[in-house]
Amino acid sequence: MDSISQAALGSAVVLATLGRRTAAWKAALWGAAAGTLPDLDAFIDHGEPLLNMVRHRAESHSLFFLALASAPLGWLVARLQGERQLWHRWWLALALALLTHPLLDVLTVYGTQLLQPFTDHPYGVGSMFIIDPLYTLPLLVGVVAALRHPQGLRWNQAGLVLSTAYLGWSLLAQQHVRGVLEEALRAQGLPANQVLVTPAPFSTVLWRAVAMGPEHYHEAYYSLLDGGAPVQWTQHPRGSALRAAHTAHPHVQRLERFSHGFMRVQASPEGRLQITDLRMGLEPCYSFHFDVGPAIPAEGAAAVEGDLPTQQWQRPDLRTGLAWWWQRLSDPSAGPLSRVPGVSSCGR
Repeated sequence: MDSISQAALGSAVVLATLGRRTAAWKAALWGAAAGTLPDLDAFIDHGEPLLNMVRHRAESHSLFFLALASAPLGWLVARLQGERQLWHRWWLALALALLTHPLLDVLTVYGTQLLQPFTDHPYGVGSMFIIDPLYTLPLLVGVVAALRHPQGLRWNQAGLVLSTAYLGWSLLAQQHVRGVLEEALRAQGLPANQVLVTPAPFSTVLWRAVAMGPEHYHEAYYSLLDGGAPVQWTQHPRGSALRAAHTAHPHVQRLERFSHGFMRVQASPEGRLQITDLRMGLEPCYSFHFDVGPAIPAEGAAAVEGDLPTQQWQRPDLRTGLAWWWQRLSDPSAGPLSRVPGVSSCGR
């Protein structure tokens, strides 16, 4: 999730755990710091952007390492605050702030390596978008109330309950939408080996699906306000032959593993091999699109590692994208973003 949400969650958790045993501003400040701490790994440069992507949310998001770090951190904070008699309570509060960070992140689709160092598998439920005001606002209101009013801790607890209930709602909504979309795939006879269902930006009302077939992937949007409108799927080549030609390419292997197979391989007009994570973005604009070196023909020999990857950011025009999003929330006839004039270049 975004940094504001994580800081708000950390503050809310520490406030709820410490109560009035210490000043509310101290609990909120240290909670925000602990809630943000795991994301400092984003400032580590591993040498190239693809590796930076797959190494984010790794050891710093490990439940094991964070649990180990919580005791010395709790002791240090209690000492700095002159509250040594409360160090066990600070330990518990900061442990909860640290551990809830990756547990919240795992509900997004990105991939969080919760079980490092035992496995580097990237877990991602995909029921939450990385920014969702309906999750964050109850936390912020509760924290501000706790800072401003003597009875504000009740508001803080209520904010935690509401935000957690919203996470539960997202899981239920995701399963409902998955059932609708998988039934639509069967009814339309579309082949799919894997199906991804995740929220479109900023809410759990509009959802996006990607269905991976042998030669193509299909994308669809479904809003909880669509009623009985038929699901519209758009078809796009996934580059299976080109992927097979580059089966030994380390960069291709790395992204395929991290994306759980939700990736596209293509050759640019200049003969460059390009790989794209299809989980994060909206067709045709994706957050993680990489140039990884020269492409070889689909019938050629296996490629070697080649150049260091370069990331090519793809974003639709913000005004166009938001206008489409607002219309598509309640209007199935709006169609997919890829058919909106002006988004094909993705700001490149």
